[in-house]
Amino acid sequence: MATLLLRLLFLLGWPAAMLLTRAAADASFPINVWPKPVSMSWAEPYTAVPVSPSFHIVAPSGNPYLASAAERYAMLLVTERYRPVVGPAVTINAGTALAKLTVAVSDLAAPLQHGVDESYTLEVLPAGGAATLTAVTAWGAMRGLETLSQLAWRAGRGRGRELLLVAAGVRVEDRPLYPHRGLMLDTGRTYFPVSDILRTIDAMAANKINVFHWHITDSQSFPIELPSEPQLAEKGAYGEDMRYTVKDVKRIVEFAMSRGVRVVPEIDSPGHTASWAGAYPEAVACAGQFWLPGGDWNNRLAAEPGAGQLNPLAPKTYEVITNVVNDLTSLFPDGFYHAGADEVTPGCWHADPAIQADLDRGATLSQLLERYVSAVHPLVVSRNRTAVYWEDVLLDAAVNVSSSAIPPATTILQTWNNGPNNTKLIVQAGYRAIVSSASFYYLDCGHGDFVGNNSIYDDPNSDFNSSGGSWCGPYKTWQRVYDYDIAYGLTADEARLVIGGEVAMWTEQVDTTVLDGRVWPRASAMAEALWSGNRDAAGRKRYAEATDRLTDWRNRMVGRGVRAEPIQPLWCRTRPGMCNAVQ
Repeated sequence: MATLLLRLLFLLGWPAAMLLTRAAADASFPINVWPKPVSMSWAEPYTAVPVSPSFHIVAPSGNPYLASAAERYAMLLVTERYRPVVGPAVTINAGTALAKLTVAVSDLAAPLQHGVDESYTLEVLPAGGAATLTAVTAWGAMRGLETLSQLAWRAGRGRGRELLLVAAGVRVEDRPLYPHRGLMLDTGRTYFPVSDILRTIDAMAANKINVFHWHITDSQSFPIELPSEPQLAEKGAYGEDMRYTVKDVKRIVEFAMSRGVRVVPEIDSPGHTASWAGAYPEAVACAGQFWLPGGDWNNRLAAEPGAGQLNPLAPKTYEVITNVVNDLTSLFPDGFYHAGADEVTPGCWHADPAIQADLDRGATLSQLLERYVSAVHPLVVSRNRTAVYWEDVLLDAAVNVSSSAIPPATTILQTWNNGPNNTKLIVQAGYRAIVSSASFYYLDCGHGDFVGNNSIYDDPNSDFNSSGGSWCGPYKTWQRVYDYDIAYGLTADEARLVIGGEVAMWTEQVDTTVLDGRVWPRASAMAEALWSGNRDAAGRKRYAEATDRLTDWRNRMVGRGVRAEPIQPLWCRTRPGMCNAVQ
């Protein structure tokens, strides 16, 4: 009777706001969307309608990426087999099935770039039949298509009894808090097949994560083939079958575009470049030397095994980096180019006779770095790119550059040390910031160290209090990721310079067999915190309310082929609140 009344009110033209609804900002519904929308209302009593076998999406022509997304989501909606662990308590209105979604976009030509409008409004009529999705850009429309897919589920079992249902009487008005929501994957320490990268990007899009920060190379390997510098991959990759070809790169970039995900390439330099030495030994200092002479950290040649840094005094250095930057900016269309510049280790440059002679003549390590950065930064900018660096380039105590070498107008700094303290230092200096604080967003932490022949374990008590045996331990649980406020401690003006954040998957101890579980669903936790926040309307952290929703979303991701880790035993999901620390 109530369902019929709601249908009648809608047909009579009553405003949607006058229908019975739950508080949009705080409600958990029988079926939920991850990341939680900024505003979602569902008319009560909660109603669902079947999805027609002929369901289709009518999208405007003129944007091939939107067209392919509409086709993909139409297929996903009718083929996905997701069944919630706890069946949604809804009234099923079997009278009218959802047969069509109509998509309207006002600016089909808007390019996928930093700051593009990702807002959308989605409405599924209370009586079913049709749904509408409106957005400013194709990229916002893609976010709305994902939301619709998560409002559908399977119910009933047995031949002829299974139903594909979708929530009806739902209105979603949504847009992200932060324009930059990223995942960094390191392929320099571990090579990942293209299929792994595509699956990761697909899962990112499902989580409304819009930046794939590709840390392509490192001291351990140089796995990308560059037209102007083919020897770097020939001599620096792990093997012939562990290289990304130009064709591979184009495929990855195009795949990401079709999902509204930007690909930001990183070639880290001048540190972390031992893998360049096979092709250009004259351009790399301390290459091939043991990274930790005498086991003394103060005399280290690198932050970890794999010593080698570009020599700022060698002419070949600038010839090679010019070709690298030109090739990368040709292969990757994004407006950001990540130039690295982290962990420049004094010991490596001291170990090079020519560099040490220059230092003996009065030069400083910081002057050497600034010489290099002052050559590379204008090159990056000349390619119509904003240069992104790790925070070290400005904040490292031993080796850093002046702000004149990296003007804030053309530079973004990515923070990874000292939590909110370094974020504040960056924005106070006038730079835009990407937050990847290791204490919150490093997904590799807490798995122990990877160096061998380590006598620390001779003492059975040595790692009892070492936070998981790794420098950045302990392990970052999803709640630790979710709970972090990336603008913590900043003034309103300072917070405006924080463009977003990235979780980082460094891969010293990660390969294809464990990739999904290390990333998901912890990256999902960041996705929601940066999309709609981690607080309710009253300002309280909402991780307790998010737990069951994340379990459900993790289960849906598994059904989509992502091997995400569980966050709780199944027992907890079927007994709401019983697994909480506080009742």
